[in-house]
Amino acid sequence: MTEMNSISTDTSATNLHLVAALQEERSAVWTLYCQIAEMKPFSSENAIRPMLSEFSQLLIDYISFGHFSIYEHLITEKQHQTSTLSYAEKMYPAFSNTTESAITFSDTYDDGKRKFNTENLAQDLSVLGERLAERMELEDRLCSMLLH
Repeated sequence: MTEMNSISTDTSATNLHLVAALQEERSAVWTLYCQIAEMKPFSSENAIRPMLSEFSQLLIDYISFGHFSIYEHLITEKQHQTSTLSYAEKMYPAFSNTTESAITFSDTYDDGKRKFNTENLAQDLSVLGERLAERMELEDRLCSMLLH
């Protein structure tokens, strides 16, 4: 095997690993999101608090992985492909907005010392669900670019 083929194979393996890891993170977040959403009406703050804490941690890990691993890796790997970079740069504001939505949700509902009100949780989950769906669509595009 030539050095160029070895580099290409290593890069492909890395890309496949990143995409698989992202899909695993995404699945864990989405599963817990659905479990929480099924708990409506949200009347008992104590029952939902541990799940929201776990969800917030998973959410931040997932968002960080997509942002810092997938997006950054794509930019680094495809730095000489102008069309890919241009598309990724156009996508960045929408990608960043979904990151901000997740962070805001996590900041509001993570199991910190402060009390939170479940009054807005159903609406906040709905908005987050929409943002996560947008995020997943964007990630699918990024992953497609990474794998091709």
